[in-house]
Amino acid sequence: MTVLVKNIKLLVGVRSENSLLRGKDLAILPCMDNAYLIVKDGLIAEYGLMDELWEGDDYDDVVDATGQFVLPCWCDSHTHLVFAESREEEFVDKINGLSYADIAAKGGGILNSAKKLADKTELELLRTALNRLQELIKLGTGAVEIKSGYGLSVEAELKMLRVIKRLKETSPIPVKATFLAAHTFPSAYKNNHQGYIDLIINEMLPVIAEEGLADYIDVFCESGFFSPEEMETICKAGLKFGLKPKLHVNQLNSIGGLQKAVELNALTVDHLETMTADDIHCLAASSTIGTLLPSAAFFLNMPYQPARALIDAGAAIALASDFNPGSSPSGNMNLVLSLSCIGMKMLPEEAINAATINAAYAMEMEQELGSITVGKRASLIFTRPVSSLAYLPYAFGSNLIERVMINGEFFS
Repeated sequence: MTVLVKNIKLLVGVRSENSLLRGKDLAILPCMDNAYLIVKDGLIAEYGLMDELWEGDDYDDVVDATGQFVLPCWCDSHTHLVFAESREEEFVDKINGLSYADIAAKGGGILNSAKKLADKTELELLRTALNRLQELIKLGTGAVEIKSGYGLSVEAELKMLRVIKRLKETSPIPVKATFLAAHTFPSAYKNNHQGYIDLIINEMLPVIAEEGLADYIDVFCESGFFSPEEMETICKAGLKFGLKPKLHVNQLNSIGGLQKAVELNALTVDHLETMTADDIHCLAASSTIGTLLPSAAFFLNMPYQPARALIDAGAAIALASDFNPGSSPSGNMNLVLSLSCIGMKMLPEEAINAATINAAYAMEMEQELGSITVGKRASLIFTRPVSSLAYLPYAFGSNLIERVMINGEFFS
């Protein structure tokens, strides 16, 4: 099937080749005014200026995009989309002044999600996760990474990963799976960290490898959770099964997790709210991508990640939603775009690049997504009529998406 999209007011993110963007290059967002785009069999086949279009009768469909911007879909490279239930009662507890420790002492936090998930069947988890995923696609997300980590037992972690695998098989957008049993220590292993680590390495990883349940491995490396040394042990075990590290570091503390992640050649380090000058220099000098999650900082009322310092140092950064029931109960990447500009002082062009091409690199999807490039998937955002690119993050409370195209077909 061949589709012509004509009269595009602005075609955004036009690139002839891929490049992970750093420093000043992150602010360069190639666009084309008054453009057309041709989709063939779900892929971008051609694009150019309307003045150069020969409009014959060889198209199965013609879409008039007069007044609209067309962008590549967002790539959300960090989510916890599979979970049993929301946790708004903890939201109220926080409003009432309870700390994270107070909530955890009441049985809240990650352990709360784990308890609720243990009571759900795979089918129940799949149905709710699929509904969430469909909602995110309508908001412009064209690829998503999903972590386990609310299981915290052999049975429940495998259950989560099997649900993610079924999402992979049924979703119209690419799904990447990350194994995050090292999210926290279950109550039974509170005083036996090595016992839980042994459980991960000896009982979970072999089954995950046998069933092909994960692409990546993750560890929550923070004070009171997993140390850099424990993270290294788990990651090296995962690497033996082909699982690349994508790691939670520097959300609450700078304890050497980032440096250890770089030594492990991690694909990404995620969160980064708490960064020293040495941390920034280390990341900038590496090939590891820093994934920033401003909606988590917003929801937890924490200082935002130091995006400007990271960009100025030459680090490669991406943006993601951290969609989860505890600290970021939204997978809306349009909101992430706005928070990046408002809270982290990123330019609109920087934020769009970080949520598209750099985010595609953060989930190894750069050959298929992240830019308007011939041969990539025609997974596209069609905006409502807007005045400028800056209007997208500026009008943070408005739904500016008219339609979303996934693999050459409009999603409904």
